[in-house]
Amino acid sequence: MAIRKRQWTTPKGEAKQAWLVDYRDTAGKRRFKQFTRKKEAEAWFTQAGWEVSKGVHTADSQSVTVAAAADLWIAKAEGECRERGTVQQYRQLANLHIVPLLGLERLSRLSQPRVEAYRDELLKTRSKAMAGKAVRALSSILNEAQRRGLVAQNVAREVKVIRSSREKVKITIPTRDELKALLNHADDDFRPLVMTAVFTGLRASELRGLRWSDLDLKAGSITVTQRADKFGQIGAPKSEAGHRTVPIPPALVTELKAWKLRSPKGDMGLTFPNTRGGVQNYEHMLRRKFFPLQIAAGVCDVSGSNDEGEPILKARYGFHALRHAAASAWIKQRIDLKRLQVWMGHSSIQITLDTYGHLLADASGDAALIAATEAELLG
Repeated sequence: MAIRKRQWTTPKGEAKQAWLVDYRDTAGKRRFKQFTRKKEAEAWFTQAGWEVSKGVHTADSQSVTVAAAADLWIAKAEGECRERGTVQQYRQLANLHIVPLLGLERLSRLSQPRVEAYRDELLKTRSKAMAGKAVRALSSILNEAQRRGLVAQNVAREVKVIRSSREKVKITIPTRDELKALLNHADDDFRPLVMTAVFTGLRASELRGLRWSDLDLKAGSITVTQRADKFGQIGAPKSEAGHRTVPIPPALVTELKAWKLRSPKGDMGLTFPNTRGGVQNYEHMLRRKFFPLQIAAGVCDVSGSNDEGEPILKARYGFHALRHAAASAWIKQRIDLKRLQVWMGHSSIQITLDTYGHLLADASGDAALIAATEAELLG
């Protein structure tokens, strides 16, 4: 590698000069990069020399912009037939949170300090949760670009958006009385779904994609084999852990047997279809069924008043709260942690602990455990 001064005369007779870095890249190909100032050339010379020695250098001419790399990332997701909702989320992250701030940057010119500055810029106008998603998406974009040989390293890999434990959203769990009120006020067409959610902890997408062939009402179990995304498309569970079998109690078996006789029929064989036998629309289920059910059951809060001075009631829980209710009930019955992970469909024990670890504390059980330990050690 070398730095040399280049001088020339323009067609107008003006004398010009620049500083040229002459080097060979990691593949041994000769490259050139020009600078107007010697100091800039020397700084780049030092950095490029280190990158070449580590095998992590990419020449500008071989690189693409962040916007182009984002398009390749999205195209790969589409080519792999990722769920429509997933591709839509990728496109939104790229178009709204990455390209406007970094789109014109060439990957070869990105550095960890530049990505750190990008993260800081995000935090000025976005929530920490959204900033974290955008930074992780950028890292995924760079991973794909590295796989294609468009950049030698992922400079976003170590950049994180740290959220303190106080900032993490705490799960809300309906009380036993609230759950009873919901089941008592649910009509005959909606109660089977609510009851299944409460006793199995299945996600809304899993319930909407559940088939009668996935139920074993003799053995008392439900097996999750597929899910419905927000567009109503049926697909496999998002992870291998999503494939699972969950036992169900006799009361739910009885409810489902009765529901099977009167439920809408369709070619898909769904357990909880819409009135035409197809996949239920999630927003419809929430806004026309689950939220009104909570208000009818008194599981709601006052969020203001209308023009007539009458209180405006707002449903207290999202549908995911029923999943938390199932986990909470299992924990109270002293379920072992591994079984809880499997029944919830979590891909790791860590996710289970992060979500429900605070419910595992048992002061009365602690006292008995310590007494038993004393007896074991001291006889």
